[in-house]
Amino acid sequence: MKRIFTVLAIITMLLCGCGGASYTQISQDEALQMMQDEPGCLIVDVRRPDEFAEGHIAGAINVPNESIGEEMPELLPDKDQMLLIYCRTGNRSKEASQKLADLGYTKVYEFGGINTWEGNIVTEEMEGSEKMTYDIQMKIGDTPVEVKWEQNEAVAALAAMNAGDWHEYQLSMYGGFEQVGSLGSQLPSADAQTSTSAGDIVLYQSNQIVVFYGENSWAYTRLGHITDKTAEELAELLGSGDVVISLRS
Repeated sequence: MKRIFTVLAIITMLLCGCGGASYTQISQDEALQMMQDEPGCLIVDVRRPDEFAEGHIAGAINVPNESIGEEMPELLPDKDQMLLIYCRTGNRSKEASQKLADLGYTKVYEFGGINTWEGNIVTEEMEGSEKMTYDIQMKIGDTPVEVKWEQNEAVAALAAMNAGDWHEYQLSMYGGFEQVGSLGSQLPSADAQTSTSAGDIVLYQSNQIVVFYGENSWAYTRLGHITDKTAEELAELLGSGDVVISLRS
């Protein structure tokens, strides 16, 4: 009985901070399954930027452990978003996970180090090259569309959250030129004043996807552009009522 109590005490110390805030430690197999099954998860690499540039898990964003202090990290604006945390060997990821839990993040999962990761690993050089693309399939209703996706953190996160099976998003008509709907979680954003045209796909307020069949100008983060449909075809697909879009990567 004493041995069992000791083991439970150790587990509690690993998962809980002194103030009661906690994170959950999971295996890398469990992390990979969550990446495939949970559309709202965000993969967070807490190593230094130079380590991140040398190679990181596909779709991850970089929030160095030493940058996490008493304020919410700018790249993690949603305290209820599912966060999958890793580092090189699993030490910094545990420290960062506890700090995030102490800041009030409610769904923090730590899964060790990239040194034992068997999934896809990419480099910043790969992401910056013309050969680096994000293979996200998209349908409007039952109609497949071809999309040229941007090479940015928002699209990387979008790809990660839609891994595996098709994920559906309900969109509603707005303003006679767009369809807009919630993604259910926050994505990294880099909003800039943007003039859009038919076929453009953008991120609005970090958590809404917008598909245009007309024109507008506002602060958005570009996600991609539908390349195989004319403006008239897009108006027919998007301009006659609310739609459901499906994404899969």
